[in-house]
Amino acid sequence: MNSLDFSGKTVLITGASRGIGRATAVMFADAGARVAVHFNRHRQAAEQVAESLAGEGHFCVPAELSDAAAVQQMVVEVLRRFGQIDILVNNAATNQPHALTAVDYAGWQAAWRTVIGVNLVGAANVSYCVARHMIERQSGRIINVSSRGAFRGEPDNPAYGASKAGLNALSQSLAQYLAPHNIFVTAVAPGFVETERVQKIIEERSARQQSPLGRVAQPEEVAYTILFLASRGAEFLTGAVVDVNGASYLR
Repeated sequence: MNSLDFSGKTVLITGASRGIGRATAVMFADAGARVAVHFNRHRQAAEQVAESLAGEGHFCVPAELSDAAAVQQMVVEVLRRFGQIDILVNNAATNQPHALTAVDYAGWQAAWRTVIGVNLVGAANVSYCVARHMIERQSGRIINVSSRGAFRGEPDNPAYGASKAGLNALSQSLAQYLAPHNIFVTAVAPGFVETERVQKIIEERSARQQSPLGRVAQPEEVAYTILFLASRGAEFLTGAVVDVNGASYLR
């Protein structure tokens, strides 16, 4: 059997209306899975993604991930529609520039609240709600989308780097706690990825020259790694943080 065959599996992907999330949704659907496409603000884009996916049974689900009640409601809705969640991909993230000398104290606090609230606390809450269900079934995969910035640092966006470092620690803590329940938790840490959100930054920072490959990653390359980590046979990778950065940063 093809280990990347996800026929009969259900997947919840946060932030799936564009970028890595969209590519992951497409790839899972192509592999036979039913996909819940989470979005916050980009409803039309999410609907277009869901409608374009191969197979049947896909749907969109909204939630503001910094709102704990909205997270719980989202998971309840996915379980109502699918009956189960086999795979969770915590992909959604936000960022806002907040270099220390470029913002006032109120702006600094606001940036930290927003970024940590979505990227770390939001992912933790989604993981909690889904993991409780997975424990009942004694089965599941959780893959968290981290960042190279968790290791390399984010001088203009320290809350973002801190949120991703926290996400790595969360992944490893959950991997240890959930392994006895046949639930496996991993993370991927991409460098720059060719998405709409960071296109301008890629050009400004000459990001393609950071890798000896002379380019940045395509969303599909990160998505493929996510599918591999969710696949049958990858169980012993639980707790791993997998770099997907084209050797632009080695640790």
